[in-house]
Amino acid sequence: MAFIEFADVTKTYGAGAGEVHALRGATFTIEQGQLVVIVGQSGAGKTTLLNILGGMDTATSGTVTVGGADVTAMNRRQLALYRRHDVGFVFQFYNLIANLTAKENVELAAQLTGSSADPLEALAQVGLEARQRNFPAQLSGGEQQRVSIARALTKRPQLLLCDEPTGALDAETGKSVLRLLLDATRQRKQTVIIITHNSALTALADQVLRLNSGLIVSAEANEHPASIDEIEW
Repeated sequence: MAFIEFADVTKTYGAGAGEVHALRGATFTIEQGQLVVIVGQSGAGKTTLLNILGGMDTATSGTVTVGGADVTAMNRRQLALYRRHDVGFVFQFYNLIANLTAKENVELAAQLTGSSADPLEALAQVGLEARQRNFPAQLSGGEQQRVSIARALTKRPQLLLCDEPTGALDAETGKSVLRLLLDATRQRKQTVIIITHNSALTALADQVLRLNSGLIVSAEANEHPASIDEIEW
């Protein structure tokens, strides 16, 4: 069994004439420890797919399993525990708590999940140990994104979901963020899924999923992923 199995998943919002079909029988599998990039136009269903996979939204029909657990069969409490312990989230706009320092933002995630991970070690992994006492407003966009990655990694999740994690960053900073995500797969065997409009990132992936009008139209394995230095931004 694959680590992730997304089987004939549909998601419909609204009813009657106002129905919107965000997913229309999306199906794919992902192996543990892969870096997967999902690409598609705006409105293709990428964020809906990520939200269902992360337990932040529910499917209208179909089945989603992660690590053998049926996410679509979970009740609200089980979904909350799944989000808390099994999934890390990295968003385009960081979502840091403004009145907490970098260390406190990471520390809070560890406390909420009961993780024994050291927040300072997590910040050191992303090169920000020296900025631990700075508040988000005192950090650059790239530094804030690295704090958000440290916060996600301190949970030690089996699955890391990234929604346009480099979309607001310049090329140099974006590549430094991608190195951190690659380390999660190559060194810690975590599964990382990135949704993006930037097709250049597909060269880095172990697998590329292309989404169009709520359907997975192709799933391409990449036997020889490029290095970050090789990609053009």
